[in-house]
Amino acid sequence: MRSKIAVAISLLITILLIGVLGFKFIQGLSWVDAIYMTVITISTVGYREVELPNEQTKIFIVLLLLFSVVIVGYAVSVITEYLISRSSLKEMREKRKQKHIDAMENHIIVCGYGRNGRQAVEKLRDYHREFIIIEKNQEVIDDCGLDSNMFLRGNANEDEVLIKAGIERASTLITALPDDADNLFTVLSARQLNKSLKIISRASEETSYKKLKLAGADNVILPDKIGGEHMASLIVSPDLIEFWDNLSYGGDEGVNLEQVSFEQMFDDNGDCSIIDLNLRQKTGCTIIGYKSADGNYTVNPDPKMMLTAGSKIIVVGNTQQILNLQKVYRINNEVT
Repeated sequence: MRSKIAVAISLLITILLIGVLGFKFIQGLSWVDAIYMTVITISTVGYREVELPNEQTKIFIVLLLLFSVVIVGYAVSVITEYLISRSSLKEMREKRKQKHIDAMENHIIVCGYGRNGRQAVEKLRDYHREFIIIEKNQEVIDDCGLDSNMFLRGNANEDEVLIKAGIERASTLITALPDDADNLFTVLSARQLNKSLKIISRASEETSYKKLKLAGADNVILPDKIGGEHMASLIVSPDLIEFWDNLSYGGDEGVNLEQVSFEQMFDDNGDCSIIDLNLRQKTGCTIIGYKSADGNYTVNPDPKMMLTAGSKIIVVGNTQQILNLQKVYRINNEVT
């Protein structure tokens, strides 16, 4: 198609130059008049001639008209075909993208691809989670370097956009919009559309924390507060924080956290103690936390603690150990 357009434009330029040169040297017109006569001849608009043509000019005009009608007709058809095909191709891509989104289940919706949204997406990609990003700025989508199929262009505040992103089938929504008011409206809309959805929201101001929680957010993250606390921790306990920061997340020596639910570990409702689980020997991972069915956390739980239905354990291990864990319990990288 591009080669056809190049040929069509080349032919138009050629016939234009031939017409201008012909009227200039055959009729003896000025350059401006030659351009004028060429344009009205090629376009067949029928405006008044600058001066009456002689016999040579009449023959030239006849030939110019015959060739120009064919060339202009060809150029118009090629350009029209290109515009229609481009529109159809864009529509086809959008339909294909929407079909892919419609097939998603238990996926994650990330609203906003700013600094925090980008970090969330990078982590989700590391864990091979299925997600869709809602972003209203086309420049951000074009310049991010990701596949455009990962994006749904639109305003996350609008119910229609959230529905297109599959909010009813999603497991989690991360709203990382730069404005707290936008995050608040997004949380309200998402909670109304999906009561069981897990919602994680970003907040710039501490005053927005309670509002977002009341609107339905399960977790509210204050990046600035976390950053300040992290810097203060580098003063209070610099070696510990620096050790954690320098741990690699790639290769066999990387450190990772993972959660495992009771239902993933056992097919029945029978209780089991942590020591009987023998997780260390099976996978190499170490249990560092326990979450009971009613939501209470226990750090470094007692080995004799019983695991019950609805509870979860938090484990730590290197990359290979986490992979062993996921293989043993068929974990699909659930978000903690």
